[in-house]
Amino acid sequence: MPDLSPENGEPVIRTIAMPADTNPSGDIFGGWLMSQMDLAAGSVAARIARGRAATIAVDSMQFHKPVKVGDEVTLYARLLKVGRSSMRIEVRAWHRPRCSEGSEQVTQGIFTFVAIDENGQPRPIPQDSRPD
Repeated sequence: MPDLSPENGEPVIRTIAMPADTNPSGDIFGGWLMSQMDLAAGSVAARIARGRAATIAVDSMQFHKPVKVGDEVTLYARLLKVGRSSMRIEVRAWHRPRCSEGSEQVTQGIFTFVAIDENGQPRPIPQDSRPD
């Protein structure tokens, strides 16, 4: 399985880190980055589930480097495992400083989602949407 990087995958989300997203030290708040990662994983989960899916766990999260105001943040996500109603999705975040061409990985995490019905109850993931 190839690494989730700019060379090996299509981005799920690309955004710019803004001043409102900073912590008291002036770096981008880890919670903001985690929420962007959850959005990316949720996008993959909704496609696989063909409908609503809810985050039920963040199984791991590592912050490798800080993100600065003005950095372009790109999130890559891939499905790791599908169960009857659940999905494990890996997300990696990369940043590119505003005035640079190079990018580097800043964060990675594994999110678990469950497909849910209109009443918020778990439902099976369609067989034909599962990867082979």
